[in-house]
Amino acid sequence: MGETQTVLCMNGGSSSVKFHLYEMGVTEKGQSEQLLARGAVEGIGQSKGRVRFVDGQGASLVDRLLDEVSYETAVAEVVTILSGGDLPSIEAIGHRVVHGGPNHRSPRLVTPDVMDDLREHAAWAPLHMPGTIRLIEALGSELPGIAQVACFDTGFHGRMPEVASQLPLPRKFFEQGIRRYGFHGLSYEYVLSALGDEAGGRLIIAHLGNGASMVACFDGSPIDTTMGMTPLGGFMMGTRSGDLDPGVLLYLLREWGYDADTLERLLDRESGLRGVSGETANMARLLELRAAGNPHAAMAVEMFCYQARKTMGALAATLGGVDQLVFTAGIGENAPLVRALICRGLGHLGIELDPAKNRENAWVISTEQGPCRVLVVRTNEDLMIARHTYTLVFGGGAAA
Repeated sequence: MGETQTVLCMNGGSSSVKFHLYEMGVTEKGQSEQLLARGAVEGIGQSKGRVRFVDGQGASLVDRLLDEVSYETAVAEVVTILSGGDLPSIEAIGHRVVHGGPNHRSPRLVTPDVMDDLREHAAWAPLHMPGTIRLIEALGSELPGIAQVACFDTGFHGRMPEVASQLPLPRKFFEQGIRRYGFHGLSYEYVLSALGDEAGGRLIIAHLGNGASMVACFDGSPIDTTMGMTPLGGFMMGTRSGDLDPGVLLYLLREWGYDADTLERLLDRESGLRGVSGETANMARLLELRAAGNPHAAMAVEMFCYQARKTMGALAATLGGVDQLVFTAGIGENAPLVRALICRGLGHLGIELDPAKNRENAWVISTEQGPCRVLVVRTNEDLMIARHTYTLVFGGGAAA
């Protein structure tokens, strides 16, 4: 007979909470990583919210509007839904925690000391960390005695060499933890696990979604990444600016009367694709507007692809070339035109796409004769959280 445990994965954003319920362990048929249910609570902090819940096959079970929603009421909704059906009881909870700060490079059981540390470094990812902390606290109240695990998006990059992680500031800042951390680590971990034995050599992974970053890996170890101390760094994203001349910020502070809150709103919510297009941060919609002749939408798409292409070239330089390029996340997995525009200027790196395979979102989208293999890999951060939680709480080494 086998033995399985039920793991709830929580992924909290600035205005929503996504949840996945997995059965992890060993069954009579072998290793199990079965998705039992998933859903989301949307509209946190807004006048109206919505809860959606589907089973493991995608059949809708709950879809209704909510009155004013908080992280605490979202947790109550999730617990009520999951305990009200034929699903097994929750035995452990894993959280995506965006920033681990200087002290956490691997998943950790949530303890009072860990919570104190998360609160201390909440300002390093202000859009994400306060909500995650409230989720952990609320679940501790709703499900006392159930182990919770913090899975850090920064942890994957903890092995980067110091030459890539130190900022060009006085040494004292580095010693206080002010450095480049990198993000989307759970996604990168999953992609490497999906590649398995094929993850060796010089590899660039492009996580292209509303938040976007890239990592350069050699034989599965991170060498460099695009984001910095916060998820604002790197190339342009859906609503985030990415890297800017620091003098622009000083100018806005001195001449435009901006303060920290105004700058944060500008850089986090009003820039990137949304800012340049003046329309939307949604890439699919921008491609429609571009096709209809909207020049600002066209410029937003062109800038995104140009910056991504330039970034790939820089990461290839850190590796001394590139053997494989992987596209993942919402844009990376589903936007053939964006992939084609990015790769259009990378022939010198041996990157050549097969147009038909690219349109089909195939696993391998490069030509057979091209020296660099280009792939599309569907990421699964929540399954990675489930694996870490299962391993840490139940010693499930096989699932990891």
